[in-house]
Amino acid sequence: MSARVFVPADSSALSVGADAVAAAIEAEARRRGIDVAIVRTGSRGLFWLEPLVEVEGAAGRLGYGPVTPGDVAGLFDRNFLTGGAHATALGRVEAIPYLARQQRLVFARCGVTDPLSLDDFRANGGLQGLQRATTLSPDAIVDEVVASGLRGRGGAGFPTGIKWGAVRNAQADQKYVVCNADEGDSGTFADRMLMEGDPFLVIEGMAIAALAVKATRGYVYIRSEYPHAFAVFSRAIEVARAAGVLGANVLDSGRAFDIEPRLGAGAYVCGEETSMLESIEGKRGLVRVKPPLPALSGLFGKPTVINNMLSFASVPWILANGAKAYAEYGVGRSLGSQPFQIAGNVKYGGLVELAFGPTIRELVEDFGGGTRSGRPIRAVQVGGPLGAYFPESLLDTPLEYEAMTRVKGMLGHGGIVVFDDSVDMARQARFAFAFCAVESCGKCTPCRIGSTRGVETVDRIIAGDDRPKNLEVLRDLCEVMTDGSLCALGGLTPLPVLSALDHFPEDFATAPRRAAAE
Repeated sequence: MSARVFVPADSSALSVGADAVAAAIEAEARRRGIDVAIVRTGSRGLFWLEPLVEVEGAAGRLGYGPVTPGDVAGLFDRNFLTGGAHATALGRVEAIPYLARQQRLVFARCGVTDPLSLDDFRANGGLQGLQRATTLSPDAIVDEVVASGLRGRGGAGFPTGIKWGAVRNAQADQKYVVCNADEGDSGTFADRMLMEGDPFLVIEGMAIAALAVKATRGYVYIRSEYPHAFAVFSRAIEVARAAGVLGANVLDSGRAFDIEPRLGAGAYVCGEETSMLESIEGKRGLVRVKPPLPALSGLFGKPTVINNMLSFASVPWILANGAKAYAEYGVGRSLGSQPFQIAGNVKYGGLVELAFGPTIRELVEDFGGGTRSGRPIRAVQVGGPLGAYFPESLLDTPLEYEAMTRVKGMLGHGGIVVFDDSVDMARQARFAFAFCAVESCGKCTPCRIGSTRGVETVDRIIAGDDRPKNLEVLRDLCEVMTDGSLCALGGLTPLPVLSALDHFPEDFATAPRRAAAE
């Protein structure tokens, strides 16, 4: 029987040589006459250990990492196929503290299975939720999702079941299910990891939504910067269709649903749901005025369920295990689990899935290990480029929707970016405006013009040009953008700016920190 060796084919692992490692293992095994079966998986999300090579044994999966092609001969010399000791040996992968402390509901299979093997998916609990959904009425499916307390993982936190109920009750000859995988926030990679590591989970979640609202067509909108994810996910759709998971008769239920992947063109604003719909329809990605809401008049003017990929990926667990079991995770009105993504100046960057409620400090210190530079943490941005900056004094804030709102922040897609004490927060505020200016669709004046004026105003503050007056102008400008912008791009850009002003005022009152350091 062949020894099974698992090597990630996730983009993070490929970027540090996983393909070369897999080829070296295959060549070395052939040279030694050893029968080895190499399985390409997704990533576990422990990025500092990539490429993470795993070997299947009686005691479970044993890990070695990070592995380079130059390590491979030594691994064979040390009998790594039977758990031999080596400098890169990590022991049983599930026992690595970073992974063992997590509560993986959505990412339980990521890095474990062959992402394009439907047999692997089924053997590890896949399709149980969809199978149950085929036995339920649409109303019963919606009621289950409502009872679970699942809220949109894209940032707004709107109850998923309520959204589905609106589409379910809408009268139309055609309905759609659209997955927003335009993952453009800084420090986020959960959607990409799912598409590359467990794509059938997303397909299953979308199919459940389709059964709930009686939709027959679905689209997954994937950002152009994810060519590998697009290729893997497209292939997964073909496999699912050939196996009857998608198509005219979903799991022999007598109900039809199919999915089409769509590749974006690099516009951040297409992460906004109505701009995304415009792009799918083949038009320029401009934000629509609401109402009407997409639930009533969405894609091609038809009722449309639009959810983030993590929202769809949470649904199969709920249907398989029940709403009550899901609601036992989390705190308050933030129920279930959230995949947090740790990036920036951090020692151990990666994905951490936990029930809602851990503090920012737990994520960046206990899991992230503090800064990679070894310098003190000065700021942590949560929620992408439009998220607030938190100072050290607020790092004990729980990561859940209401707690984040109370401190004028937002959870967003769960991205966490760490900065050490060398960061200049005035320049970070300038970046927020500059980012908005580049990415604005241009439809509304507060976003289009306000972002440009914001860059100019911060530049004057940094230059020391009448700082008190320009600080007042800056706050007025933030108020106009917050209240007057058509969508969240312009409306939330003031969030990082104001948090920088409020928590790090010294950076706006003196010469630039960078110049001072020099």
